[in-house]
Amino acid sequence: MKKTLYDYKDKIKRLPLKDKYTKEELLTEDFLIEKQGNIEIYYATHNEYINPKAKVLIVGITPGFIQMNIAISTARKELESSDNIEDIQYKCKVAGRFSGPLRKNIISMLNDIKLNEFLNINDCSELFGDKDYLMHTVSFVPYPVFVKKQNYTGHTPKLLKSDFLMKYIYDNFIDEINKIDNFEDVLLIPLGRAVEEVLCKLKDENIIKENQILMGFPHPSGANVNRLVQLEQNKEEMINFLKKRTVS
Repeated sequence: MKKTLYDYKDKIKRLPLKDKYTKEELLTEDFLIEKQGNIEIYYATHNEYINPKAKVLIVGITPGFIQMNIAISTARKELESSDNIEDIQYKCKVAGRFSGPLRKNIISMLNDIKLNEFLNINDCSELFGDKDYLMHTVSFVPYPVFVKKQNYTGHTPKLLKSDFLMKYIYDNFIDEINKIDNFEDVLLIPLGRAVEEVLCKLKDENIIKENQILMGFPHPSGANVNRLVQLEQNKEEMINFLKKRTVS
């Protein structure tokens, strides 16, 4: 069963009240969900709110430490003055989704492929503001995953070959997309090749449809130094794909 803020609120309340935490403060036994070898999965409040009205799902593998940090810091502050867990879950989602430099990169890249025109909005920055009802961000693994205390990128081990991680896709991701209204009409934007490969596997298993997957979108992380080259190479094909679809 998915772990939530209801399970961890007391542990979060024991953290000091501040904007940022260190790995030593968060990657602890209190927040460890499970581990296998050098892979560790920790709790964060990042992926508990679900937007059932979304027209676009942006799909990643796992929240990174920056997102974990911001989401837990947000929860810690909110728990100081509120016991409305559902409201706090939404605020953690708003604060944490693609937070840091990642958000700027992804907004720019989404505008480049004209997602704003597809959604009939002026700019994709609106998806992180008053038009966030159009978008839902989701991670295959809803919690932060670390390999040797570093953000997991989907490659070491390869996601498709890790039964330990793939179980979250079948136990969590599929359950989450089933909560989206008219999911078969929703556009899926995979962040990078590792996510794309898993979505293609789910397509082969008839869980999602081929015409839902926007192929070729690079991972927006600054660590992906080839992202702009990859975007330029695939841009026209992605724009044409979006032109063939309509928002219901």
